[in-house]
Amino acid sequence: MDLLKNERVQRVIRLALEEDIGSGDITSAAVLPKDMNAKGLIVAKEDCVVCGMDVAKYVFLSLDSQIRFSKLVDDGTPVKSGKVLAEVTGNARAILSGERTALNFLQRMSGVATKTREFADMVKKCDVVLLDTRKTTPGLRDIEKYAVKAGGGRNHRFGLYDEILIKDNHIKLAGLENSVRRAKKTGKRIEVETCSLAEVGLALKSGADIIMLDNMPLEEIRKAVSIINKKAVIEVSGGVNENNIEEIAKLGVDWISVGRLTYSVKSVEIGMEIEEA
Repeated sequence: MDLLKNERVQRVIRLALEEDIGSGDITSAAVLPKDMNAKGLIVAKEDCVVCGMDVAKYVFLSLDSQIRFSKLVDDGTPVKSGKVLAEVTGNARAILSGERTALNFLQRMSGVATKTREFADMVKKCDVVLLDTRKTTPGLRDIEKYAVKAGGGRNHRFGLYDEILIKDNHIKLAGLENSVRRAKKTGKRIEVETCSLAEVGLALKSGADIIMLDNMPLEEIRKAVSIINKKAVIEVSGGVNENNIEEIAKLGVDWISVGRLTYSVKSVEIGMEIEEA
């Protein structure tokens, strides 16, 4: 996945730079000679899984194409606090102008990758796929879903346009069986969200390809797995956390989707140390 070929990602980076720099970095312009060069070291300030190196590079090169960005680790690499992730050399004004935007992306993306790796390690002995959700930061979905993959997870649907997922509100308005019947006309794979064993039975009878078990207790998940009996892909979602994901994974489900990989994740601390070159 070449993240920087995505026009949405390029737009987000440009917007972030515009947001921070605006009409210009007046401090750097006031105190630094125009022709001064500098070297910056991007350093992890805590243990993490690194993600966002190419995005950081794009930030600096957007400001000055002559800047040299030497990546020392790849996305998806676990590092210890104090590890130097990259060297940035070139015009001092451009480096300082891009510093915060580059670090903001690195910190956010590394936070998502780190949390994803934590969950992925918990279920690595089970035959289960760890998925993300649409609970992403507005405008940053492509970036955050890329970070999930770097951390060892996989992407669920990117938006409302690429997969059919009949959720509880669709069912309230159109009924479960009617919804599945109408959705089948699209020829696409159909997933149905269920909240009870009765709905599981209806979804199976209606011919759903994927049945989501939403916010179900462990014992109910166990019964649902028995009812479905490999006739559909089973996804568990809702209320999944560090304390229960291993137990869920052992119940014979196929997918586990975890919203907290993106929506409540903590950014990791990454900084830049700079000196005159």
